[in-house]
Amino acid sequence: MDARQLEYFLAIVEHGGFSRAAAALHVAQPSLSQAMANLEADLGVALFHRVGRGVVLSGAGAELLEPSRRVLRDLTAVRDTAAALAGLHGGTVEIATMPSPGIEPLTTLIHRFGELHPTVTVSTQAAFTPDEVVSLVRSGACELGLLGSASPVDPPGLNVLHMEEQPFVVVAAPGGVFEDDVPIRPEDLAGQKLIASRTGSLMRNIVDGVTAGGADTQIVTVVDHRTSILPLVLTGVGVAVLPSSWTSLARRCGALVAPIEPTAHLHVAMVSLPAHLTPAARAFLAVTRSLAVGGLGARQPVPQGDAQRPV
Repeated sequence: MDARQLEYFLAIVEHGGFSRAAAALHVAQPSLSQAMANLEADLGVALFHRVGRGVVLSGAGAELLEPSRRVLRDLTAVRDTAAALAGLHGGTVEIATMPSPGIEPLTTLIHRFGELHPTVTVSTQAAFTPDEVVSLVRSGACELGLLGSASPVDPPGLNVLHMEEQPFVVVAAPGGVFEDDVPIRPEDLAGQKLIASRTGSLMRNIVDGVTAGGADTQIVTVVDHRTSILPLVLTGVGVAVLPSSWTSLARRCGALVAPIEPTAHLHVAMVSLPAHLTPAARAFLAVTRSLAVGGLGARQPVPQGDAQRPV
């Protein structure tokens, strides 16, 4: 067994088949097939079931996923550690992130990390629930996970760095009943047209709780992609209840942001495995920890002259 065989194995899984993996790896498919046949012979188990012209991961193959990712990551860590003797140079840190924390604090974290380690690439993978983030970290697909939840999380077997609590705000187009930075009560949303995520999602559950006291609140648009929310707000389709992480971006685009009092909070945390982190991941976690301790509220404010200017 060698690292190349494990790399081929993971590529077949991630690309959904031998031909796509061969193309992505820039190797001939017969060479890839032979490497997998040799690996299966060495291990004494079948890693894939051949179904027609495709393949399906076997039970043994599924069990090999996490150890394979860990072995390749550890080999990368050896190379990175050698390079780190003269400072952190190159490499990639992989982070699973949910949509709202993916705006903030991720933007601030990447900005600060990039200043300290400009040659390291930050790669993010989308996740839409805390469980998805935890699963991606546990499986080794990502080293770090940034999540937001209705209450603090404590997943077994993972380290948790609690970062901040984001209150919810109303984001609206100019010219309506709300004023920028003027607090409102949940009942003030009565009669408003609301843009919300799908029923059952964390965001929708929190929105339903915030608006529970308001009569006649009408959900006019249900969206799966959070990136659709702000454009819909700006075109006057309705208002949205979002975590305060959206505040700076919303104002830069010309929207108004009104705090809700009282409101629920999104609990933002970074999760990681207690071991097997590459130097790049450890460095990113150190930046995260320093910002969490120092207070993420000290982000650069939006210049007043740009507050209502679309970008």
